[in-house]
Amino acid sequence: MQNILDAILAGDTTAEDFAALDLPETYRAVTVHKDEVDMFEGLESRDKDPRKSLHLDDVPLPELGPGEAYVAVMASAINYNTVWTSIFEPVSTFGFLERYGRLSPLAKRHDLPYHVVGSDLAGVVLKTGPGVHSWQPGTEVVAHCLSVELEHPDGHGDTMLDPEQRIWGFETNFGGLAQIALVKANQLMPKPAHLTWEEAASPGLVNCTAYRQLVSKNGGDMKQGDNVLIWGASGGLGGFATQYALNGGATPICVVSNDEKAEICRSMGAELIINRSEEGYRFWKDERTQDPREWKRFGAKIRELTGGEDIDIVFEHPGRETFGASVYVTRKGGTITTCASTSGFMHEYDNRYLWMNLKRIISSHFANYRESWEANRLIAKGRIHPTLSRTYALDEVGQAALDVHQNAHQGKVGVLCLAPEEGLGVRDEEMRAQHIDAINRFRGV
Repeated sequence: MQNILDAILAGDTTAEDFAALDLPETYRAVTVHKDEVDMFEGLESRDKDPRKSLHLDDVPLPELGPGEAYVAVMASAINYNTVWTSIFEPVSTFGFLERYGRLSPLAKRHDLPYHVVGSDLAGVVLKTGPGVHSWQPGTEVVAHCLSVELEHPDGHGDTMLDPEQRIWGFETNFGGLAQIALVKANQLMPKPAHLTWEEAASPGLVNCTAYRQLVSKNGGDMKQGDNVLIWGASGGLGGFATQYALNGGATPICVVSNDEKAEICRSMGAELIINRSEEGYRFWKDERTQDPREWKRFGAKIRELTGGEDIDIVFEHPGRETFGASVYVTRKGGTITTCASTSGFMHEYDNRYLWMNLKRIISSHFANYRESWEANRLIAKGRIHPTLSRTYALDEVGQAALDVHQNAHQGKVGVLCLAPEEGLGVRDEEMRAQHIDAINRFRGV
């Protein structure tokens, strides 16, 4: 791997020189093991420790297929799907790999007794397979995590509707928490030139997800003047949703859990903030019973902040804990967009407030290539900024995943893969200087 890293760090290596590099037979990668899927049996989710299940292994370099690319991964990031993979919830990801492996002889590569995880990357193209024309060795890239086959008509209006749609590094193998990743070439996008490797890697999954869920016509279709309720407004998803609301002329109503997170929202330009710790909302009386009085109290607080207006769009991702309140506070004819469900997948709400007031629930899952490209373009133009708060080494991924699992992090947590240190990879220092405060907004929080 050293010759690859040297070529990247040199800064003047030609495409021909990159193409001529010898690729290793094995590379270092973060994995979970199929023979350990029962290791946490009997434990509550909160007690499952990713440090025990995530391994740093030497794995064979997979065969490169048509339409694919090897990418030298300089940096990656932690997402909740890596946490779910590491604790084998809600199901083991090896079922995904087995099903994918039955699709074709080429897909069979993914069905292995280990799973290389990770759904973000920033790095350099090393080699491309037959049929790839747009990406040359040596090109600096980021990757979105949508993997599709597009052999079925359903995927050609919106690729997220492809029956063979998968999330790379979660439902496929050879993900980004590694020295080398295998991706489809149509996952690649240009690396923003003013960002470091770790900063460029961190937006990927959450930035594209937030764009589709809130901005795209496939999600909330947000417009100027909309009141947008954003749960976890300074977090991995919410931090981008807050930026998109502000950038698009909407008014974010930011829900946070402490003063520090409230201050982050204010630094982004948000003014209407609800601190759940101060307000003491308890939407559930017990595990089975919600409290509509708390929904009403929450709605009254929103109207107090907005001057009597209700919510046009709810950016919903906590799930079970908040969903009843989200449906209640949305205006007549308004929209609840939902993904993730980090507090639980079994949502409950009072359907009277939905059906009689013509509200809509829209499901949203990651983003198609066009939406991902637009989201990355806004990063590259300095309109939207990374939310990176801390970066770990590749051999510390277990601890990084535990921090995310325990919500002991803020924004996004990055991981250095081949990059030997933070701060490398910036190609446009002038643009970086213009946005340095926004880029560093989440640092050290």
